Amino acid sequence: MSEPLDVLVVYVPHDDTEGVLAGLFAVGAGAIGEYTECAFVVPGTGQFRPVGGADPTIGEVGRLEHVAEDRVELTFPRGLRETVVAALREVHPYEEPAFHVLRNDAS
Repeated sequence: MSEPLDVLVVYVPHDDTEGVLAGLFAVGAGAIGEYTECAFVVPGTGQFRPVGGADPTIGEVGRLEHVAEDRVELTFPRGLRETVVAALREVHPYEEPAFHVLRNDAS
């Protein structure tokens, strides 16, 4: 039996989506069987207010920001979790990227 595929969901500024996907694909995310570079991308609007000692990529401390972002979903083998999360943190433009790792127990 092959290793279970878990799911990464991450929110990325629209203009950075392709670069983030490339970094994640490079470490093995987004492969399902005989297919590679698989992802689901949906546009939306993210919001955040940098506070305290934040060093925002977009906007300024104290100001509420609204940004055109993509919700990106892709699978990865469960054993690559640490590698995928480390790659995400390296390639994502935000100081604190918002993401979820979902354990997929479907058979």
